[in-house]
Amino acid sequence: MIKVVARNILKEGTKEQVLALLEEMIAETRKEEGCITYELYELDSSPNTITFIEEWESLAKLTAHINSEHFKRIIPAVGKFVAEDSPVEIYRRLQ
Repeated sequence: MIKVVARNILKEGTKEQVLALLEEMIAETRKEEGCITYELYELDSSPNTITFIEEWESLAKLTAHINSEHFKRIIPAVGKFVAEDSPVEIYRRLQ
């Protein structure tokens, strides 16, 4: 099992535009084979910081997601609203 934490710090005043773009992303991703959970959160202390917390059956399923049509189309569009690059962290369960 794989967990992903993908944080984005958005430019001021762009959150509503980003959320509109991500509606389709979330709906389509949740239908993908191997997607266990795919949830979007905002940081309590910083509403312009949004984070996807994802759970995938395997790295292969995550890779298929990254190569999906909706990912390749929507993520670059969201990138125009990101204020600073943040790491995407991939975790493997130990126990």
